[in-house]
Amino acid sequence: MAKSLALSLILFVMYASTAAIAMARNLGEESSDDTKFVKASCQTTTYPELCFQSLSSYASEIKKRPRQLAETALAVSLARAKSAKTYVSDMTDYKGITERQHEAVSDCIEEMGDTVDRLRSSLKELKHLEEGESGEDFWLCLGNVRTWTSAALTDETTCLDGFGGKAMDGELKSLIREHILRVAQDTSNALALINVFASKH
Repeated sequence: MAKSLALSLILFVMYASTAAIAMARNLGEESSDDTKFVKASCQTTTYPELCFQSLSSYASEIKKRPRQLAETALAVSLARAKSAKTYVSDMTDYKGITERQHEAVSDCIEEMGDTVDRLRSSLKELKHLEEGESGEDFWLCLGNVRTWTSAALTDETTCLDGFGGKAMDGELKSLIREHILRVAQDTSNALALINVFASKH
């Protein structure tokens, strides 16, 4: 009786271990497939390496879903835009700032505020859309997403244009340019992934 019980226990442990190993293997393969999907999708963007770097850690949540990928890219861009707006706002107290630089910084703060609003609207609208959906309402909402994201990209470019010319060269310009350029790259990638999602319908 004791031997039978011990044998049953050993068999159960072996079965549980085998099942756990198989489950871990399946999860690993699924995770690998999700990561490959993100990498392949990022190849369609203007900045593929940055795209993969920004989104690969969300692969298990994205799960080979184009809409979820676009939504995640927009969320990343929105977070980056908020951070950049705060950074630029702090630059109004930059040591030795000239009147012209202060004006460019103020204009940039306004542009980044518009960027944040537009990316937030795009993200909210995109959440209403479903994979495989189609129809007039779908394309109207998708059109809004594309328009607002494109407008956000224009806002970012306008901010950078405000620092044009040699008279604006210097550390202040370099610091702001570095932050805004990163937001613009993320936004450009998000727009490309929105277009990938659109191409599936």
